[in-house]
Amino acid sequence: MRLRLGVNIDHVATIRNARGGRHPDPVRAAKLAIAAGCDGITAHLREDRRHIRDDDITRLKAEIDKPLNLEMAATDEMLAIALRTRPHASCIVPEKREERTTEGGLDVAGQHNALAPLIAKLSDAGIRVSLFIAAEQRQIEAAAKVRAPVIEIHTGAWCDALADGSRTDAEVEWQRIRDGAKLAAKMGLEVHAGHGLDYVSAEMISSLPQIVELNIGHFLVGEAVFEGLDNTIRRMRAAMDRGRAAGAHT
Repeated sequence: MRLRLGVNIDHVATIRNARGGRHPDPVRAAKLAIAAGCDGITAHLREDRRHIRDDDITRLKAEIDKPLNLEMAATDEMLAIALRTRPHASCIVPEKREERTTEGGLDVAGQHNALAPLIAKLSDAGIRVSLFIAAEQRQIEAAAKVRAPVIEIHTGAWCDALADGSRTDAEVEWQRIRDGAKLAAKMGLEVHAGHGLDYVSAEMISSLPQIVELNIGHFLVGEAVFEGLDNTIRRMRAAMDRGRAAGAHT
């Protein structure tokens, strides 16, 4: 199966919002990413609207011809926006106002009673729900119990260990991801992954056959400053394809 690439355009909006106005336009970035070969667009509408804004989501839904994945906190406000906008998918993520980026995975096991009805409402509206979680058995089993069809494995700790050159920590985190992906697939969950991935780590994780989608944003937007967004996405697509091919031959 061809591994899907979802491109997160949040940080195009971060640059825009640093000065105000309309430039650079995240919707234009989404269209360029699609033209370069990505399979979908991800955007995180945060409570404080620090990057993506409500009108960005409305325009993305209306103007792009690939699936829109709305990252959102499990709040009544975000549920109402998702039900009104009807994105292809909604990824439920933990959110703290003071964090720079999403820190850690969602505690599905501890928030079962709050998440189950929200997931049901999204699913009833035809929106595919994914849960952004750590690759831990307890959280994966909880995701299945709340009837989420998809999980997205938080790869941040593994990517940080790789970047720091900590081979032991990286191996521990890699094994956790591998085991978590296998368990989730065995339980009938679709498995995605994301957070902190670059060309090297994306190629490595693409070798895991259980993972069917990667969502990548900050690295791609950062590299686009030097290489252009289309070239960056094509390089990422090639890295993922190499990883997938290598995994198929092991």
